[in-house]
Amino acid sequence: MQLAHLGRDVAYLKDRLAIQDLIALHARGHDRHDVDLLTSAYHEDGVDEHGHAINPGPLYAQWSNAVHAAGSDQHLHNITTHLCDIDGDVAHCESYVMVSLLDPGAKTARIINGRYIDRVERRDGEWKIALRRSTVDTLITGDASILQHPRFIEQGYIKGVRDKTDISYQKPLSLDTPVTLW
Repeated sequence: MQLAHLGRDVAYLKDRLAIQDLIALHARGHDRHDVDLLTSAYHEDGVDEHGHAINPGPLYAQWSNAVHAAGSDQHLHNITTHLCDIDGDVAHCESYVMVSLLDPGAKTARIINGRYIDRVERRDGEWKIALRRSTVDTLITGDASILQHPRFIEQGYIKGVRDKTDISYQKPLSLDTPVTLW
């Protein structure tokens, strides 16, 4: 009896982690403008709703990358609270997201807080998004000019880039890896 219980618990935890990884990889796909990674998060018949924009999952990355590129020089999607109700091969998830967008010219930035409400389905053993609906709960804007201050620039921090030359793709990681600095 205990072994069967343990088996169910392990299966649940594996599913939960696979779903959480899916949500995190989707965020990474956004920030690196990685079309393949972002597209892989959706089932072929998946759908994404961002306000009035409703896109089929396989076309979402193109739309999203164009919107992000037109309105920002950089952005980060931070997944925070993540709730997940798994029922067999279907999971209903709510993931809080904080999106920071550095406006063109790097003088101002916006922070959008919202949530992804997802129906995630396991098909052929793989969890992917079947339907995503996005909320916006708060939106603020502020001064980001500190990024152009000489004292900040002198510190030599790595700057993320929107493609596969970003340091996160470098394996194995090395101090010799070329990077873009602020």
